[in-house]
Amino acid sequence: MIHPDQAEGAGASSAQAGPMALAGLRVLELGQLIAGPFAARLFAEFGADVIKVEPPARPGAEGGDPLRKWRKLHPDDPSGTSLWWYVQARNKRSITVDLRQPEGQQIVRDLAKKADIIIENFRPGALEKWGLGYEALSADNPGLILVRLSGYGQTGPYRDRPGFGAIAESMGGMRHITGFPDRPPVRMNLSVGDSIAALHAVIGALAALQARHATGRGQVVDVALYEAVFNLMESTLPEFDRYGVVRERTGTNLTGIVPSNTYPTRDGRHIVIGGNGDSIYKRLMRAVGRPDLADDPSLANNAGRVLRVAEIDEAIAAWSRTCTLDEALEAMERAEVPSGRIYSIEDIAADPQYQARGMLEQTTLSDGSSLRIPAVVPKLSDTPGGTRWLGPALGEHTDAVLGEAGYDPARIRALRDAGVI
Repeated sequence: MIHPDQAEGAGASSAQAGPMALAGLRVLELGQLIAGPFAARLFAEFGADVIKVEPPARPGAEGGDPLRKWRKLHPDDPSGTSLWWYVQARNKRSITVDLRQPEGQQIVRDLAKKADIIIENFRPGALEKWGLGYEALSADNPGLILVRLSGYGQTGPYRDRPGFGAIAESMGGMRHITGFPDRPPVRMNLSVGDSIAALHAVIGALAALQARHATGRGQVVDVALYEAVFNLMESTLPEFDRYGVVRERTGTNLTGIVPSNTYPTRDGRHIVIGGNGDSIYKRLMRAVGRPDLADDPSLANNAGRVLRVAEIDEAIAAWSRTCTLDEALEAMERAEVPSGRIYSIEDIAADPQYQARGMLEQTTLSDGSSLRIPAVVPKLSDTPGGTRWLGPALGEHTDAVLGEAGYDPARIRALRDAGVI
C-alpha cells in the first residue's frame, strides 16, 4: 500500500538515495520497549512507513514508550531523551493514541484498514479486550498481517504469564550453557532474547507477505520469545534425545568443536582463535610451534581432536602466553588462521573495518550536536536501507497520520481535547 513521500524530520541524517526495498509497505506498531519496536525498526530502516502508536501524556505520566527514558539521556539529565530511542525509533512516525478509550480503538481500526502489517507485543488477550483482535481488524482488510510477540506465545498453559527477554533466554536454554561450570549462569549485558524474537518476527512477517502474493490473504504471525531463543540451540535437543547428553557451561570453549577458544597473551589480554577446520588446525599447530600435533594422524579430524581438547588448548595457550596480543594476531594472520581480539564499544568506534564499511553512521540531533549510531544492516546493493530521520518527538506525526486517514482538523482537535490523542 503506497504512502505519501515523507520529508526528513528535524535531526535527520543523510538518507540513502534511491529506492528502498520495503518502500510502499505500511506498518502499524503497537506496544513498547524492545521486541516489537525493534522488529518495526527493521521495517522502517528499509523504507516501510512505520506508524508507532504511543500512549499520550496524562497528568502525572509523561506518556510515550518507556524506552524514551531508558539508559543514557540527551541531554544527560532526567528531562532528556534516551540515546537508544534515536536509533530504535529511527524512520518511524509517532502518533499518540489512548488504546483504553473507544475513540482510540477506533483510530487503530481506521489505520488498520490501510496497513499491511501490525506489530504488537502486548500480553495475549489485550488486543481482543480492546476489540482489536485479528478477526476484527482483518474484517475490513483481509490482507492484513498481524505479528504478535509475547513471552510464551498466544496458546499453551503459560500464555497469560508475563514474559521478558531475560526469562526467554532462561527458558529457551541459552542461560544454562552460558558462563563457567563452577559459577551460576550469566547473561549478556544486552536484551538479546528480545532482539532474537524481533528478528524472527521480521522473518515471519516477510514470509507472510510472500504467501499473500499467492493467496491474497493475510495471517497471524505468533512469535514466542522463548521459542525464538530455543531456535538457536543448535543440536542440543537431538543430542539429548538420542544420547541423553545435556550440554553444560564450558566457559570460553565450544563443546565438540576443537580448537575454538580464548587464549591468554603476555600483556594480560586475550586472543580468540577458531582453528577447528582440518587444514586450518594443521596451520595453527605449526604456527604455535607444535608440528607434532599438526601431523598426528589421530588429530586429523574434529572427532579425534575432541578426545584431546585439553592437550590441544594447553599447547596453544602455552604459545599465546609468550606473545603480546598484537604479536599473536600477526602470527595467526600469517598462518591464515581465523582469530581476533575481543572488542569493547571503544574498540569498535576506532576500528578501520567498521569505518570502511560505513557502520558508524554520523547523524545530527535537532539541537545541532552530532551523534554516531549503528548503520543499517544488512547491506543491499540496489535498494539499501538508511536513516531518514532519528527517533521522533512524542506524537510528532499525529495530525499528519490522522489527516491521511480522513480525519478533519476539527475532529483531531476534539480528540486531543478529550485526551484520546
